[in-house]
Amino acid sequence: MNAALEVTGLSVRYRRTWALRDCSLSIPAGRVAALVGPNGAGKTTLLHEIVGLQTPTGGSIRVSGEVAFVAQDKPLYDGFTVTEMLTFGRRLNPGWDDSAARSRLTELGIPLDRKVTGLSGGQQAQVALTLALAKRPELLVLDEPLANLDPLARHDVMRSIMAEVAGGEMTVLLSSHVVTDIRDTCDWLVVLNGGRVQVSGDIDDLLAGHLMLSGPAELADGMAARAQVVAASRTGRQASLLVRDTPVLDPRWNAHQVDLEELVMAYLRSPESAALPRPAGVRR
Repeated sequence: MNAALEVTGLSVRYRRTWALRDCSLSIPAGRVAALVGPNGAGKTTLLHEIVGLQTPTGGSIRVSGEVAFVAQDKPLYDGFTVTEMLTFGRRLNPGWDDSAARSRLTELGIPLDRKVTGLSGGQQAQVALTLALAKRPELLVLDEPLANLDPLARHDVMRSIMAEVAGGEMTVLLSSHVVTDIRDTCDWLVVLNGGRVQVSGDIDDLLAGHLMLSGPAELADGMAARAQVVAASRTGRQASLLVRDTPVLDPRWNAHQVDLEELVMAYLRSPESAALPRPAGVRR
């Protein structure tokens, strides 16, 4: 499949601090990709680079087609009505689909004559998302789109995103530090930690390629010598290891498949670990 986004060797430096260091990733067209990492990992910096709001220190970015971006603070003018926000968007974007934007907001029950300050947090998020979608982008970039929303609003926003992806050829990249927000909606995962990409790939493939082992602690060093260990912990005489590329197992080890949260948390707790020695290939 063609890549909607390719990032190669991207680095961003602020004086003596590296916000991003040699980041490479590739996301296929038509995917819903989650960018996951702890606070301060560089997620917002990476998104700003992708949409052209910053100039990198090094590396390159290639985006296929039009890009739309919704920042975490939902950039809307408080004194504008919803209709005025739509007018503003139409005047700035030649490819604007005003009919689709108005229809979408009407279906959501958002009054077009109401000022932004009179909308709930969930409604504001939907207006910001509608403004981005009306550009008809090939790549939609969302920075913490569910921040500060209640559970119902979070569900509604994610459902809206999935509906838009299902209806066209759009690719979505959204950042989050909450795994439950992405578990049922995203099919591609990028883990960013300490300014570098640890994981980038199809979620099903990543889960299938990792295994959680538990067994006698005295066997841990031997397993680490012949398997790629992502994270390890010991409790008394027992050891737990998350490994990738399943090794031949000693029968004294118990094994189970990992879920998405286990996978993400293991990498975040082990910033020195990386699932891929080089950027993931683009495939379906």
